[in-house]
Amino acid sequence: MEHFLSMKNISEHEILRLIKEADAIKENGVSPIHKQLFAGNLFFEPSTRTKMSFTIAQRKLGIDPLDFAGETSSLQKGESIYDTAKTFEAIGASMLVIRHNQENIANQIAAHVSIPVINAGDGKGEHPTQCLLDLLTIYQEFNKFTGLKIAIAGDIKHSRVARSNALALQTLGAEVYLTSPPDWQDNQLDYPYITIDEAVETCDIVMLLRIQHERHEGGVAYGKQHYLSAYGLTKAREQRMKRHAIILHPAPVNRGVEIADELVECSRSRIFKQMENGVYARMAVMKRLLTDRGIIDENHFNQREAVSSR
Repeated sequence: MEHFLSMKNISEHEILRLIKEADAIKENGVSPIHKQLFAGNLFFEPSTRTKMSFTIAQRKLGIDPLDFAGETSSLQKGESIYDTAKTFEAIGASMLVIRHNQENIANQIAAHVSIPVINAGDGKGEHPTQCLLDLLTIYQEFNKFTGLKIAIAGDIKHSRVARSNALALQTLGAEVYLTSPPDWQDNQLDYPYITIDEAVETCDIVMLLRIQHERHEGGVAYGKQHYLSAYGLTKAREQRMKRHAIILHPAPVNRGVEIADELVECSRSRIFKQMENGVYARMAVMKRLLTDRGIIDENHFNQREAVSSR
C-alpha cells in the first residue's frame, strides 16, 4: 500500500487486514518507533475528531506530528497547496495527512511526492479513515460483514462518509441501503433508497449523517423538528429497531436534528466507541504505510506482538 486515498480500489483482503490490524493494536498495543519520523498534518478544514485522533495515533506510534494552521501559514502569502505539501516533504516529513474541501486533492498531491499520503477527507469525495473506524466498530460488534444490512441515512448527496462506507461495505459483502430527503439523494451512488422507517425495521446498523450545511449551495432548508420527525432517528423509531441493531454516526452530532438527543448515548449507540476506534484505525493505516513503503521494518512490530502474546 503506497497511499491511503480512497475505498474504491481496495480489495476485501486489504480492508480486512487493516481492520484486524487495528483491532490487534487496540487489544495489544504496539511499541513506539525508535526512529525519528515526522507526519505533516495539513488540515485546511475545521476538524476535532479526525485531527486529534491522528495526532494521538502518531504519538502512540512514536511519530512527531507537525501541526499546520492555514491562517498562519504561507498560504496567506499566495503559496499553493501543492507547494505547501512539497515544503513538508522537503523539510523531512515521513508522511502527509491531508484534509481539504477540494475533491481529489490528496490524490493530486500523492502523484507528486515520494512519501505516503493519507486522505483525511476531501470535500464531497471520500473519507477513508473514517470509513475504516466505522468498519472496525461493526466488526467488533458482529464479527462479520456478509449478510449484514446497513442503512446510511441523511445528507447523502454531500457526504464523503457515505461514499467511502457504501463502497467498502459492498466490497465486504454487506447489503447497503440509503435513506435521505429527496433533494439530498445522489443518483451516482448505485444503492437502493428506502425510507427511514423501513431502515429501522429491517437493518442491523443505522448510520446517521450530519447535514453538511457548509457544502450546500441554496436548495431546501429543513427546520430541526421537521427534519427529525420526517427523516431522523426519533425515540419511537429506535424502539422499532431489531434487538441487536446498533446506531452509528461519524460526528459531530447535531442533537435533536438527525438523532434525538437521548439516543446519542443510549445502549444501542456506538458513537463514542467509533471515536475511540478512530485512534486505532489510523494507527493501523500509518503502520501499514510505513512498513509497506520500507520506512519501518515489519520486524519492529512483530517483536512487540511476540512479547505481548507471552
